[in-house]
Amino acid sequence: MKELSHYINGEYVKGSSGRFADVYNPATGEVQAKVPLASEEEMQMAVQVAQSVQPDWAAVNPQRRARVMMKFVDLLNRDMDQLAEALSKEHGKTFPDAKGDVQRGLEVVEYCIGAPQMLKGEFTDSAGPGIDMYSMRQALGVCGGITPFNFPAMIPMWMFAPAIVCGNAFILKPSERDPSVPMMLAELMEEAGLPKGVLQVVNGDKVAVDAMLDNPVIQSIGFVGSTPIAEYIYGKGCSNGKRVQCFGGAKNHMIVMPDADMDLAADALVGAGYGAAGERCMAISWLFLW
Repeated sequence: MKELSHYINGEYVKGSSGRFADVYNPATGEVQAKVPLASEEEMQMAVQVAQSVQPDWAAVNPQRRARVMMKFVDLLNRDMDQLAEALSKEHGKTFPDAKGDVQRGLEVVEYCIGAPQMLKGEFTDSAGPGIDMYSMRQALGVCGGITPFNFPAMIPMWMFAPAIVCGNAFILKPSERDPSVPMMLAELMEEAGLPKGVLQVVNGDKVAVDAMLDNPVIQSIGFVGSTPIAEYIYGKGCSNGKRVQCFGGAKNHMIVMPDADMDLAADALVGAGYGAAGERCMAISWLFLW
């Protein structure tokens, strides 16, 4: 049985908590691997690494940070099929859907290449009598992300790419159901030139999540998942003084007007409702026939 690891400080680190979760192949129902569930101490180890590398990474100029993203895009295109295959085996979505998952994340990374322009400060001459004003953008610090199982490539890249290109270290806690692709992405980021420890992947469950929420070093948390968990993370994170952004569940509606082409509408409904096996935030859950 394959035993997965954490990815801490540029190395695969075996879990030491003694707790594991099964990783299934949805196509067969068979357990294909075991993933370690981190203890509070293991999360703290990752936080200490992130805290130690944060100042040096923040001091790197935005152009150099953007070059890492440029190289990362090249590597994503190079390994697209390999990433999609690993994603499909753990998540169960079709190979084309899996490639789309990676591609949508890649597009966010492409956006991050423009960070040097977006990170520029501003200067206002003579804002008032004898007053000049200027603003400057600085890295926030160590950031964390908690991501769901339905898009194990796209949503992690939504989170860590903007955070890292802005000069922050990032700790990712992916879903324990399909953890392999996030660790592959961390490896590719380092191949692209990211220093060790700037991006780490710690697998786990609520214990790991609470360790992130309670750790004062982590300045911000991003989350995508169910509404009850979003409410929990938002409440606890905010009470601990963190910046928190949570995306919970949603209801998406399709309205079919009287003059609609029913063949096209039916085709659109099937794609919107059942793509990615219906396990996505934008899946249609309400149909209105006008």
